[in-house]
Amino acid sequence: MSTNINIDQSQAIKVLYQMMLIRRFEEKAAEVYTKGFIRGFLHLYIGEEAIAVGIMNTLSPDDNVLCTYREHGQALVRGLGAGVIMAEMYGKQEGCCRGRGGSMHLFDASKKFYGGSAIVAGHLPLALGFALSDKKMKRSGITVCFFGEGAAAEGAFHEAMNLAALWKIPVLFVCENNLYAMGTAIRFSHASVELENKGATYGIPSKVVDGMDVCAVMQAARDAIESIRNNQQPYFLVCNTYRFRAHSMFDAELYREKSEVEEKKKRDPIVLFKNFLSANKLITSAEITSLEKQIEDEITEAVRFAEAGTPEPVEQLSRFVYSETT
Repeated sequence: MSTNINIDQSQAIKVLYQMMLIRRFEEKAAEVYTKGFIRGFLHLYIGEEAIAVGIMNTLSPDDNVLCTYREHGQALVRGLGAGVIMAEMYGKQEGCCRGRGGSMHLFDASKKFYGGSAIVAGHLPLALGFALSDKKMKRSGITVCFFGEGAAAEGAFHEAMNLAALWKIPVLFVCENNLYAMGTAIRFSHASVELENKGATYGIPSKVVDGMDVCAVMQAARDAIESIRNNQQPYFLVCNTYRFRAHSMFDAELYREKSEVEEKKKRDPIVLFKNFLSANKLITSAEITSLEKQIEDEITEAVRFAEAGTPEPVEQLSRFVYSETT
């Protein structure tokens, strides 16, 4: 665990709470999914919590956030609320998108949280637009764009990196490298697995960090954002991580051995951070137990809120849908 970051007790407990909240939310989502309450696709963030928490805590309310379809963690830290997110996944109109987006398309413009995008690399060009707009309007915000290593093999990734460097716009590209994309090992999809080298190709400052170490991620994010704000230029941050669950709830997970997953779990980001806090006397076992109880109550309430929600009336299904009458 990195020790090159100053973190006080209250912030440390907040960070641990957020990682534990994401983990428990995802576990409950998987549970209710298997019972048929959530339909469609469901991609869990279990194992990758340190990235969302480490980076989102460095942002200001004026910064834009764009994510992949594995975005529950970022949404929770951004403050969308466990109940609102769960209601969206249940397809209820009390959700952040009235139940129309579901798990893969969480969105809240009031918090500058612009999704959940289902198209691999499709949101990278959108991130350019947000960042360019802020630059042209002389606003202070930056844009953070999360994506997986699978997206780094797409043409849109290279187009976005090239234009970001050419136009010198304030965007932080964050690659959550969990090694397998949907189910293809990185060594079979990238000629060079050192993804940070791709940023250097475009003259973009780049760094690779241990994505299982929340302190390391937080420090790297602070350095990156300081660079972006001071220099008004893009930055590429690669967070090497590992998802402990399958790509999605439909994934048979035939592309990796169970023994590999169990070995990776020895570096569980939550356990690592708990041990770090305990060793530095920043938290007690009683405080951890209290956090667990608080989170369990919050998740229970989120499910209750979602189950008590209401489906959108059939007569409103054409609302927000463009149609041209003849």
